[in-house]
Amino acid sequence: MIESIEELDAIRKSCHSMVTKSSGLSAGTAIIPVPGLDIGSDVAILMRLIPKINEKFGLSPEQIDGMDTQSKLFVMTAISNTGSKLAGKYITKKLIVMLLRNMGVKVASKGVAKFVPFVGSAVAGGISFTAMKYMGNSHVEDCYQIALAALEKERREHEIVIESEPDV
Repeated sequence: MIESIEELDAIRKSCHSMVTKSSGLSAGTAIIPVPGLDIGSDVAILMRLIPKINEKFGLSPEQIDGMDTQSKLFVMTAISNTGSKLAGKYITKKLIVMLLRNMGVKVASKGVAKFVPFVGSAVAGGISFTAMKYMGNSHVEDCYQIALAALEKERREHEIVIESEPDV
């Protein structure tokens, strides 16, 4: 359980760093002019990255299952309110491919760009980096908002308990 805003901010910073590194890997793969290699690579990168982000924020399916009923209900509601398609979920290849399809224009233009000599590979790498960074950072921000809401709920409940205790 995340104990403070400072801890939550440190997790957010760490996750943004992971996203940047993963985006660099995605861009590096996109530069290689082999059709389909970059999409397979992006799927593999996201299959590792998204569960790590979920876990750091305490939002993996296993972590949520371990919560008491009230906390679990609150977190699942917060996930629903953010519209996150990845927080608290088991990450499957099918889910990742569906999300990449939703970014279809960028992915398609990346594939076409590869066939333009020299400059095309650089453009494909740039598109890949940007798309991966956008997707990863959006997920980090969703998780941050969910974890922040849970932390604030815990603080409010703790304050109520302290206020209701009789003075000695």
